[in-house]
Amino acid sequence: MQPSAPRYEERLTAPRSWWLITALVGFSGGLITLPLGTLPMLGGLIGATALAAVLVSAYGSVRIRVVAGSLVAGDARIPLSALGPVEVLDAEEARAWRSYKADARAFMLLRSYVPTALRVEVTDPEDPTPYLYLSTRNPKALAAALAA
Repeated sequence: MQPSAPRYEERLTAPRSWWLITALVGFSGGLITLPLGTLPMLGGLIGATALAAVLVSAYGSVRIRVVAGSLVAGDARIPLSALGPVEVLDAEEARAWRSYKADARAFMLLRSYVPTALRVEVTDPEDPTPYLYLSTRNPKALAAALAA
């Protein structure tokens, strides 16, 4: 294994139902522009579908990786040396940490369509962030990659 090869990599893609909604948004765009004629209707259909697809794709393109001594979660890059204890959260516990247990200073990479998560303490005294909350479909594998 190369030192720069990822030990863990996950892409939090949007669920299939969101792509169905994208098609329905495109259909709605076509219906809205139908009174203007056939060509505007086609433009509305294509334009609305493309816009909705770009939005769903962008929201579902966030990645979590453990690579080269760092945890990369979305736009954040944190050295593993600045991370402390890891807590695997099941669906119920993850919901609690997203709501009433949440700290406003925490870094939260959350996706509502991913029920499980990982909570990682930040031990760097210079960093005001108390912990990272990371939505993940496989929290045990991510925890193992952080511990390795």
